[in-house]
Amino acid sequence: MEKLLFPFVSIVGQDDMKKALLLNIVDPGIGGALIKGEKGTAKSTTVRSLNRILPSRRSVSGCVFNCDPSRPDRMCPHCSEKMSSGVVPEESESQMRVVELPLSATEDRVAGTLDIEHVLKTGEKKFEPGVLAQANGNLLYVDEVNLLDDHIVDLLLDSAAMGVNYIEREGVSFSHPSRFILVGTMNPEEGELRPQLLDRFGLSVDVKGDRDMEQRMEVVRRRLAFDTDPEEYTRSTSEASDELRGRIVRARELLPKVVADDSILKAVVTVTTNFGIDGHRADITMMKAAKANAALDGRTEVVKDDIRAVAALVLSHRMRRRPFEEEAFDTEELERCLQTI
Repeated sequence: MEKLLFPFVSIVGQDDMKKALLLNIVDPGIGGALIKGEKGTAKSTTVRSLNRILPSRRSVSGCVFNCDPSRPDRMCPHCSEKMSSGVVPEESESQMRVVELPLSATEDRVAGTLDIEHVLKTGEKKFEPGVLAQANGNLLYVDEVNLLDDHIVDLLLDSAAMGVNYIEREGVSFSHPSRFILVGTMNPEEGELRPQLLDRFGLSVDVKGDRDMEQRMEVVRRRLAFDTDPEEYTRSTSEASDELRGRIVRARELLPKVVADDSILKAVVTVTTNFGIDGHRADITMMKAAKANAALDGRTEVVKDDIRAVAALVLSHRMRRRPFEEEAFDTEELERCLQTI
């Protein structure tokens, strides 16, 4: 029996967190999202609730790697072999889903394993898929990502960036597609991520408990209503959920048509330079996020307001800081940068 999850459309406040997640669904190429915040701020609830609004996707029927039939260049070895022999794979449609990575997961559980004994006996590669195979084409959620072993985090980020999972044992190698939206949540009180890993997440959000009395009361009202009758509450929000999913689908279709002229490109580079950001990852991510924001609003042209909407999400975790200095994105400085262009 499927467990009903609190609806995404009923999350009170936390607009930056919701925007970061929606932008990544519109354009998975943004590079995922890291959500940091104290306990009890609806981080896990919000990510898990995405199951209700994620769009559908097409995949090869029966393929454990969920290969995309429209991209032969990104297929697993089994599907590629069938395609090269002239066999047209059957397609099926399924909804994207949130795949969770257990905190105790080992490298074999994450990446999958090669059965060396089977290879030596038969000469055929036998691969036991891991979480990265399930995650292909879906959203991979890692709770308490800061408590994972560094080599596991590196593995996840490398796979997310390259879109391929490589496994090698005793000189025998295997690879399969692994394109997913990586979302990590963490409580900074339990330890931080290395700066090199922070930069690999496309967007980052700091969430805090709401101090507004009315909003806190509304959080309690909605949660109690849901706990009293989950089915009825979910049914009452189904129209809003369907509407949001439709908006996401339209934005994904519109995204390839979204354009940004040189003035927007200059604005992006001016902002990242002014905030002292190293490398070019931030520039590229900000442009992608701004385009996704425009698509989500139903527009085909990026404007400065799109930069305003995504700048803090892109830059807050990439800015240089002294030890123990709190993260604080200066919106006034951002405005001064944009006014000069």
